[in-house]
Amino acid sequence: MKHIVVINPNTSAVTTAMMTDLVRACLPPEVTASGMTASVGVPMILDPAQLEASVAGVVDMGLSAASSADGLIICAFGDPGIETLRQGVDIPVAGLCEASMLEASAGGRRFGIATVTPELVGSFAEKAASLGLSDRFTGTRLTPGDPLRLTGDPDRLNEALAIAVRQSLELDGADVVIIGGGPLGRAAAALQQQVSAPVIAPIASAVAFLLARMAEADGREAG
Repeated sequence: MKHIVVINPNTSAVTTAMMTDLVRACLPPEVTASGMTASVGVPMILDPAQLEASVAGVVDMGLSAASSADGLIICAFGDPGIETLRQGVDIPVAGLCEASMLEASAGGRRFGIATVTPELVGSFAEKAASLGLSDRFTGTRLTPGDPLRLTGDPDRLNEALAIAVRQSLELDGADVVIIGGGPLGRAAAALQQQVSAPVIAPIASAVAFLLARMAEADGREAG
């Protein structure tokens, strides 16, 4: 059996449980998953300062989990601490933003992001640039209103994100839209069923990315 640890940089245990359940739904029977929740920080990361502040906790959790895990997923869309953690462990590490952008851009597709956090928009463009995907990134469309209130109302959240998805496709020229945020994982999965256009759920992207890297690692060991 293989085991994946889901790292939640936020302090919400409820969010950890939700994201871990979504990870499990994507796994084959021979792979298990468990979650870890940040002990300090905020229930939902909303700005660059909070994202940066979460890095130390992510790295600590990852280093602690690595001895008993075969792979790690950082379940925040900003991928906090991903490169530091990759340098500190010898198992694959996946991040939601990186994995979803790589999936969305496959085959030369243009991709946009629909999300609830206006203060993090700049970090999404920076991530696209770091992956060499700026020419395929059409930008971010935002839901209106307070992110915390909106995420607390699943029906309103789904409706608002669906509008943002349509704007990204129709106004920005995206071929596919990423739902940007770990805490938006359930909404992303629902929108994949409700919207006819291609919608990327980052948690599923990260699972696929991680399983591929784990398989590559197994192949190297066997060789």
